[in-house]
Amino acid sequence: MARTVVVWVDEGTWPACVDAAKEWAADNTEMVLLHVSGSEMAAAHGAFAGLLGRGSRRDDPDKSFDALAESSAAELLDRAVRRLGRPAATTHRSAPRVEHEVVKATEEAGADLLVCARDGDRSRLGPRSLGPAARFAVDHAPCPVLLVWPEPAPGLGTIPPPPPHHP
Repeated sequence: MARTVVVWVDEGTWPACVDAAKEWAADNTEMVLLHVSGSEMAAAHGAFAGLLGRGSRRDDPDKSFDALAESSAAELLDRAVRRLGRPAATTHRSAPRVEHEVVKATEEAGADLLVCARDGDRSRLGPRSLGPAARFAVDHAPCPVLLVWPEPAPGLGTIPPPPPHHP
């Protein structure tokens, strides 16, 4: 029975996710490399309107922003496929809430595993090494999650001390 692994390809952490998928997925596993563009494009559109006024006769460069996002995502996914070194489906989506789209994509792919990386404070071990997006994906993915460090994990000495009310 073939399995499906979805690898969340994000600009800052994708190499570690691809490497983990390479290491842990069997050869007959269907690989899906997923990139999701978030609200940064909406912010760029809003900034344009704010700077030049909503009634400006100039056209909002929506198409240019969108084409740039598509091109950037396509290049990133191509690099990820090359690093993976085997065939993989690639998917680029755009959504205001990236983490919701990642969870939705794992459901739609019938994923048996989601590979994603820590996106918070990676200078120490602990729950704050997960930012809001990765925390949401870990908590809501409809499949097991392989959570990786984008760089070597910090040492055990970085574990935060217990709260003062603990013995």
